[in-house]
Amino acid sequence: MTTPQPIRIGIMGTHSTGKTTLLKRIEMELRAHGIPVARTGRLGKRAALTGLPKMQHHTATSTEWIITQGIADEIAATARPNPEPIQVVLADRAAWDALAYFHAAQHWRQATPDPLECERLRLLASTQAQKYHLLLATVLDQALPVESKHDYDARYRALVDHHTHVLLAKDKIPHQPVTSDPNSQTRAVERALQLCLNQATP
Repeated sequence: MTTPQPIRIGIMGTHSTGKTTLLKRIEMELRAHGIPVARTGRLGKRAALTGLPKMQHHTATSTEWIITQGIADEIAATARPNPEPIQVVLADRAAWDALAYFHAAQHWRQATPDPLECERLRLLASTQAQKYHLLLATVLDQALPVESKHDYDARYRALVDHHTHVLLAKDKIPHQPVTSDPNSQTRAVERALQLCLNQATP
């Protein structure tokens, strides 16, 4: 099966809310139907390896790096010719995700961000709006325990969730919320699969 342009499915949301696991489920379903798929990700860890700040220390510079690197990764994924052209790209952390983390970091530090810098980053992320065929946004369930190996700041994690959904609502970005409820996750997987099956042609 082929498509004129690869389908892009992005996901965003605060840490440890099942984003990567959900994309892996979608990837497995697509592969089971014979659809060539690529998955991008690990942007936060890669940014940290370059020496950029992360989590509540996120800055405008690290935000710009993550947005632009994510864009580059998605472009590179669509260009892979072997063993066959990629039909679906699954973006683990869509462009707006870094923006939500940035605003949450400013909120956590009680800092006042430069309005012009914020607008520049928002415009940078918004250039990707039309590229996603489906955007999924996880919803934090604070009742669920986080693995002890993750030393997360609970307040910052909640702030990222808050700013994620405020950003999506403010900019009227079409998306599907995904909660921790298994039925909600299954609906997201089914919608992604149906989208890809409908747009793919023999």
